[in-house]
Amino acid sequence: MTQTVAVLMDPIAAIHPEKDTTLALLLEAARRGYALQYMLQGDLAVRDGVAWARLAPLDVRDSRSDWFTLGAARWQPLAQAADIVLARKDPPFDTQFLYDTLVLDLAARAGVRVVNNPQALRDFNEKLAAQWFPQCCTAALVARDRAELRRFAREHGEVVLKPLDGMGGRGIFRSRGDDPNLNSILETLAGDDRHFVMAQKFIPAISAGDKRILVINGEPVPYALARIPQGTDFRGNLAAGGKGVGQPLSDRDRWIAAEVGPELQRRGIVLAGLDVIGDYLTEVNVTSPTCARELDSQFGLDIAGLVFDAIESGATRGAMV
Repeated sequence: MTQTVAVLMDPIAAIHPEKDTTLALLLEAARRGYALQYMLQGDLAVRDGVAWARLAPLDVRDSRSDWFTLGAARWQPLAQAADIVLARKDPPFDTQFLYDTLVLDLAARAGVRVVNNPQALRDFNEKLAAQWFPQCCTAALVARDRAELRRFAREHGEVVLKPLDGMGGRGIFRSRGDDPNLNSILETLAGDDRHFVMAQKFIPAISAGDKRILVINGEPVPYALARIPQGTDFRGNLAAGGKGVGQPLSDRDRWIAAEVGPELQRRGIVLAGLDVIGDYLTEVNVTSPTCARELDSQFGLDIAGLVFDAIESGATRGAMV
């Protein structure tokens, strides 16, 4: 009997197909003979303790202009309709996505394999999760208190400040302890000491790129994509205009992956993206890690194939990696 992969993602019509990792995963699933179903956040529900989803049959193609076809959507019990769910919504991890993971927990209890594990999606804030591995990180402070954040900036000179729920380089500031704009930046990020802000000591090696290391079932892909800032922008994020250049992992990269990988595997995180600047881990991305297609094209890899090898090695429906 044909098995089914359902995907929870942002609108598929709005993706950039040539570099979208979710599309790469769906293409691999189709190649392996899975039927595909598609849903958005508004397509999840709970009925009498059972996870339901409004699912649309999905066909995908490796094309820049015509990459998908959707059939008519209908509500179905998720565990009856899907064997595997790919949870691939982009950040921010907001309250509504928190609720989505709770619905997906019900589906997992009924036997669906959810990738990544919904509990891990809740536990791993992509900024704070790096702080679980302080031996891998540069100096950092996460606080709501603007006075403490100013003190940190004065102590370390040059810092990077960012919200805990951003992505793609949005809302990230580079500042200094003597920056006349620092107070304004902190007001923007923290409000009246109401919102957590992450402050990290600035890492000059950002000029050589913010490396994305993909980790599959606890093991790193042997190449990273260095996202190199362009022009006067200090941010390397591809969404902020950075240029992606592939490179082999360094010894330090491999050490960081070895420090983080076992915990990712233990928690059922099949695919993660570690962000490394110079010698330091800065983020652990688990909601919708990207850069697979760029690495595939530069090094002849098949990262989506490795991900599905890991998923299928879980053996039974609902099994944890």
